[in-house]
Amino acid sequence: MSFAALRTVLLAEDDEAFRQALAERLRLAGLHVVEVAGGEAALRQVDASFAGVVVTDLRMPGMDGRQLTERIAALDPDLPVVVMTGHGDVAEAVSLMKGGAYDFLTKPFAPERLLETLGRALEKRALVLDNRRLAVLAETSWDTPLTGDSEAVRALRAAIAQLSDAPIDVLVEGETGSGKEAAARALHAAGRRRGRGFVPVACGALPAHGFETQLFGHEAGAFTGAMRRHAGQVEQSDGGTLFLDEVDQTPLPVQLALLRVLEEREVLPLGAREPRGLDLRIVAASKEPLDQAVAAGRVREDLYYRLNVVRLRVPPLRERREDVPLLFAGFLSRAAARLNRPPPAMTPAVRRRLLEHDWPGNLRELSNFAQQLVLGLEGRDDAPEAGQSLAHRVARYEAELIREALVQHRGDIPRVMAALGLPRKTLYDKLTRHGLEPQRFRQGRRHR
Repeated sequence: MSFAALRTVLLAEDDEAFRQALAERLRLAGLHVVEVAGGEAALRQVDASFAGVVVTDLRMPGMDGRQLTERIAALDPDLPVVVMTGHGDVAEAVSLMKGGAYDFLTKPFAPERLLETLGRALEKRALVLDNRRLAVLAETSWDTPLTGDSEAVRALRAAIAQLSDAPIDVLVEGETGSGKEAAARALHAAGRRRGRGFVPVACGALPAHGFETQLFGHEAGAFTGAMRRHAGQVEQSDGGTLFLDEVDQTPLPVQLALLRVLEEREVLPLGAREPRGLDLRIVAASKEPLDQAVAAGRVREDLYYRLNVVRLRVPPLRERREDVPLLFAGFLSRAAARLNRPPPAMTPAVRRRLLEHDWPGNLRELSNFAQQLVLGLEGRDDAPEAGQSLAHRVARYEAELIREALVQHRGDIPRVMAALGLPRKTLYDKLTRHGLEPQRFRQGRRHR
């Protein structure tokens, strides 16, 4: 179950002609309809994870609408049931609502009235299932930004597994906040070096002068105040992995010093007479393609060729949008634990933000959003929507359904048409009305 909008309606009605006509009207509105002729058949279709709502006639042979509603309430009290009644059954329908039914409609009713009710019921059901999923995820192990089931992340994990024990250095490329260090740590943890040190070096923070002690260490007496031998970051990674973060931001004098480590696999601490051999793997990360940094004069060409052996590209969130809910659940759980507060419930505003936002800051921005939500600084824009007109709320719900289908199918129009049950012209009319451009949702394109 993902955070995508729910569109399933289970319709229980023994009048075949009425059931088929109503089902067709709901399908034209983009809903997925499952038709059954009675309560027993309906009950066989649902469980506590049913991703939709139930619409049932009150008077049916065998298990009627009242019995069906009561059985569903016992199974899952948060599963919305909409009851259709005749004029003489209104009092009974009201009684059913007090007992847990979501709403009732008196026959004959305008299809638009049912659609508006279903829009609210489906949104409620989506929030219930999303919050349950968040609660489950909060109790499970979640320890890496590489979590997810998108094609891009599966390919990255497969590449990491393939390279984990290969005796070669690796260059990790990706946008700021996309998880480059997580990929480097996964590469280290998956290989034979996992029991040894993983030493990160913030290359952009190294000074152009005086970096030698930090990187290469020193011998006792190498300079005034050097009372004992100190192993630098490079030597600390012996047997393990040296992670050069933001290598494209490394000062040029530091690049020259690192080149010897890369080429000779040895280090010469200050005050030492002989270099020390090293057994280490080097993983470097860059937020821009290194060839561009070379062309701009920020990276030495010989360093570039030494690092550019095997590349791993970490995809930005806009290329793995289906992973956003799972990643968000992990960040939310961590933030709540760190701040000693309960994880907040999913709201329509938060749900739309997760699905619609481009996340240019990638995982870092998503993590910050989770922290802001735990602190109560986000997700407050639901209240004004309660006062909006019915037409506006229906239009917003329709736009959300289409937008989430575009996200799920990455802007593939034929698949979106099939998912929503809409002909091409109708879909394009709605896309124009809501200002939705399919190309913005296609993988690899910037989505703003």
